[in-house]
Amino acid sequence: MDPTQAIWIRDPLAILADGAERGVVVKGGKIVELVGKGMQPATADVIAFDAGAHVVLPGLINTHHHFYQTLTRALPAALDRELFPWLQALYPVWARLTPEALDLGVTVAMSELLLSGCTMTTDHHYVFPTGLEEAVDIEVAAASRLGLRVLLTRGSMNRSQKDGGLPPDSVVQDEDTILADSERVVAKHHQRGEEAMVQIALAPCSPFSVTTSLMRATAELAEKLDVRLHTHLAETEDENRFCEQMHHCRPLDYLEDCGWLNARTWLAHGIFFNADEMKRLGKARTAISHCACSNQILGSGCCPVCEMEDAGVKIGLGVDGSASNDQSNLMQEVRAAFLLQRARYGVARVSHKDALRWATKGSAACVGRPELGEIAAGKAADLALFKLDELRFSGHGDPLAALVLCGAHRADRVMIAGKWAVVDGAIPGLDVSDLIRRHSAATRAMHAG
Repeated sequence: MDPTQAIWIRDPLAILADGAERGVVVKGGKIVELVGKGMQPATADVIAFDAGAHVVLPGLINTHHHFYQTLTRALPAALDRELFPWLQALYPVWARLTPEALDLGVTVAMSELLLSGCTMTTDHHYVFPTGLEEAVDIEVAAASRLGLRVLLTRGSMNRSQKDGGLPPDSVVQDEDTILADSERVVAKHHQRGEEAMVQIALAPCSPFSVTTSLMRATAELAEKLDVRLHTHLAETEDENRFCEQMHHCRPLDYLEDCGWLNARTWLAHGIFFNADEMKRLGKARTAISHCACSNQILGSGCCPVCEMEDAGVKIGLGVDGSASNDQSNLMQEVRAAFLLQRARYGVARVSHKDALRWATKGSAACVGRPELGEIAAGKAADLALFKLDELRFSGHGDPLAALVLCGAHRADRVMIAGKWAVVDGAIPGLDVSDLIRRHSAATRAMHAG
């Protein structure tokens, strides 16, 4: 595809934008024009793509994941467990992760996300057994092959069981090693500006697997390197109790004491914040990644999304790791978030458009990319196009509502930076059958030990 060629996404069945009834024109990786009802493009020499069978969304943005966990889906030893015992069952398996297995796990996760309409994803990789020191580099290479926009977080754990933490010694690193590699991957891979395809953030895993020293040093390094910060927080009541016992304060107080309560930070889960803490998060412009499926599967609770937004907190969506969600489908996550929050707040507070907003504009705020997540002139040409030609959609009325209510799960077309990354429901050049075969073989090898 010639990046200088203007493309008119013409006459969509529906589009999540105002004043774009006849579609949008993209050129040079950006949306250059919205075409309103009864109008023709003002841009010269456009090539039209007929979108008459498509519902057009801003590309969905995934704000929390653990790609490597596609290798431990539905693991019997971890079924029907809450977070802490779930982790303890999985750490020994994750300790056997190899570079080859990681590459396959990452490729499966990214491919599944792409096919669900995701145009940008984060990942939180925090297990570094011996031999996996270049995990972030492996992820960058996989994203480049697929054409997916990414914000990869250099995760870390340095508080093992011998220090009062949960993870075994085999998956943690020392603070100096973590900080040195954090600086390395930012220098090597982090791109700046609105056209960035690869960015890096720093992400100590959680209060129960990281020392206070590392939390503070990471915040200082992120400030120095001007990159974002990410961690799990307030996911379970067990975590709250752990913080109170270990640090003699609640998780948000601990976060603030470590220098993390600011606009650079976005947090995964955020279920157990009280009203005062929500106000503090809003004032600090710290965002939250809501992981509806994971929270339900682990029985962790429900993020109070509407109270958060009332307090000024930006909310995005994350599929979370496949071992707690068991899928990497962001469009399905939209539906799950809609249903969970509708059940909590009622029909007057939560609509299908709220759920779509969380996955687009809200998620863009989490990752610090205001040029993403919205169909408007000047924004990035990241788009997800869905057809409504499956049985699940037969008889639908409102096409946008149908995507959420009828359970859309696979995009027909996905555009990233003006280039088609999914065509006719497939990723060009990807042999899915071969990927499944190799990924399954790697999974069996890891489980066998």
